[in-house]
Amino acid sequence: MEEILDMKKAHKTLTTWKYNWTPLDKGYTDKTLYINLTDLAVTEKAVPAQMKEKFIGGRGYGLRLLWDATSPDTQWNDAENEINISSGPIGGITQYSGTGKSICVSISPQTNIPVDSNVGGHFGPFLKFSGYDALEIQGKAEKDIIIFIDGVNHNVEIYEAPLEPIDSHLLAETLHEMYSDDEKDKKNVSVVSAGTAADHSLIGMLNFSFYDPKRKLVRLKQAGRGGIGTVFRDKKIKAIIAKIPGVKGNLNNVVDLSAIMERGKRFNREMRELDDSQAEMRSKGTAHLTNIMNDYDLLPVNNFKFGNHKDADKIHSEVYKERFTQGVPDGCWIGCNMSCAKGVDNYLLRTGPYAGQKVIVDGPEYETASSLGSIMGIFNPDFTIESNFYCDTYGICTITWGTIMGFVMECYENGILNEERTGGLKLNFGNADSAMEVLHQLARGEGFGKIAGLGVRKMKALFAEKGWGDPGFMQDIGMENKGLEYSQYVSKESLAQQGGYAMTNKGPQHDEAWLIFMDMVNNQIPTFEDKAEALHYFPMFRTWFGLQGLCKLPWNDVEPENNAETSEPAKVPEHVDNYVTIYTAVTGKPFDKHEMINQSERVYNFQRIFNIRRGYGLRKHDAQPYRAAGPVTIEEYESRAERYDKQMKELIGVDPEGKTVAEKLAITRKYREDRYEKLLDAVYFRRGWNKNGVPKIEHLEKLGMDLPELIEIVKPLQ
Repeated sequence: MEEILDMKKAHKTLTTWKYNWTPLDKGYTDKTLYINLTDLAVTEKAVPAQMKEKFIGGRGYGLRLLWDATSPDTQWNDAENEINISSGPIGGITQYSGTGKSICVSISPQTNIPVDSNVGGHFGPFLKFSGYDALEIQGKAEKDIIIFIDGVNHNVEIYEAPLEPIDSHLLAETLHEMYSDDEKDKKNVSVVSAGTAADHSLIGMLNFSFYDPKRKLVRLKQAGRGGIGTVFRDKKIKAIIAKIPGVKGNLNNVVDLSAIMERGKRFNREMRELDDSQAEMRSKGTAHLTNIMNDYDLLPVNNFKFGNHKDADKIHSEVYKERFTQGVPDGCWIGCNMSCAKGVDNYLLRTGPYAGQKVIVDGPEYETASSLGSIMGIFNPDFTIESNFYCDTYGICTITWGTIMGFVMECYENGILNEERTGGLKLNFGNADSAMEVLHQLARGEGFGKIAGLGVRKMKALFAEKGWGDPGFMQDIGMENKGLEYSQYVSKESLAQQGGYAMTNKGPQHDEAWLIFMDMVNNQIPTFEDKAEALHYFPMFRTWFGLQGLCKLPWNDVEPENNAETSEPAKVPEHVDNYVTIYTAVTGKPFDKHEMINQSERVYNFQRIFNIRRGYGLRKHDAQPYRAAGPVTIEEYESRAERYDKQMKELIGVDPEGKTVAEKLAITRKYREDRYEKLLDAVYFRRGWNKNGVPKIEHLEKLGMDLPELIEIVKPLQ
């Protein structure tokens, strides 16, 4: 406690700004908070009627604010770049599960286009309850600062903060203690932070804290994708804190609370009665997918070369279930009964600066079980759990890091890298000790760790420039699109999922469309038109969650008993109706499932045009690395020779008999690349875009998004 008092005494107040708090109305405050760190200006802005109508909240608000604040050539490390955080009108209600999400938006250090990253924890709702629908941060501080949004006394304060630790697990604990009146008050504080590795890389992430009153511990959720934590640290932000008097009743001031409560009770019954026989979210979280993905040949192994492995039983979901603390309400927002935010308590660290300490590790989720495991050829849950902890506290996206390391290890095994080039590290597949050392190097800003922290796209260019390897081969195996690393599913046998990754606005992330089972397993979308329809509906539907402050998991990770009997079981229509009902109950606005898609299309097309404004967003930018589509190497082909030979005969119409593996690789590649181009044509047509991926003016008019600033961008490209 004395040490914390010393830290607080060392604060130098730079700005104190008093604001007038008003209660929310129908899920909105209709105000945003703007902070410029260069001149230490703090002010609030009224939300324009057009912004509220067309951009809704969450990702929509973040993108609109970023567009208005930046120019087409703003770089990620310019003072002009912003970090915008927003929830949405449904965000923060406590009567339905999965309503604690917020979206972070910035120009990405990895992609040079807007990135949106969703995150749980308490900060998003606390920001709204403090009085603001969005936080907009611009400029750069000269020294490390803390921003304190005091929703109790209605002040915003900015301090120089020289003494607090940087790493997130320590910083969040420190600030919860520093800004709470007592133990009970800790649940009313939330902290946003990054970590030391975010200082030395392009892949930094943000941690959003929440206090777990059962464990009496501070926990973290991550806005992982696109390097927003790097922007955060470049702006010299050490932390952002929000504090409120408490959460109770109807803080969103919704129109019809009883309707939300009725749907919430219905969903809670499904979780109680059906979860154990469906996804087991309450006991395993998303880690329940590890063995399922392995069984279906979808678990990334050795940089996506393979989809399963004989040692995958070592990372079976039952293994993680034994590690996770059971019987505690693991929701990352109040009132969420999915309880999927699993954690490993009292984990003894073996490496790094905190070796010998016992910590709570939040996760691993499925993505991390793959990225910090099988993708590196490592099947050791202790490596995964420990590196999960360090990625979190250092401020590094686990998905991104794992895909980076998969690429690095394949480069090592192909002679593109060697011990001389890695500073003495043997980075072959399965080498857990060296993989852990690279992570610690990055946090220290040393050695090969700093090179890995550039990301796959920049490493490909660097290695080619140095003459270390064939650029074509590295392009094929480097699992990135638009500069963002792939998340953790093997898409080779699902053309729709290939599109669901590479046609995304921000880069390949599964939160936009996950169509593998519909496409590959159940064959529900066999034609190009079917796939295009799915690649229209599901990205738009999932976009809607990011506008509202919602988590996707309650939508389809537990399903009503009769869902399979509905006409469109993949859409989970009863749950869609829940969201329609809740939106109307919060806002009082007329609404149906069609307007849900319209809301999303407006923002989705806006983001596409934002990319175009910045020199991207065209067909060539939706190209995928070939490994996402098919086998790159002879080893890959031979590992599934029976499958590929059969496809060659039955689908391509070529008899593989007598052909060399190299010939069969070339035939398979031509077929699969051609199919992907046909998919692009079909999806673009369904989305109302031209063959170059540019939204058509008549489509924007139909959506009511024919804004002059958008027409100016797309008109020359029609």
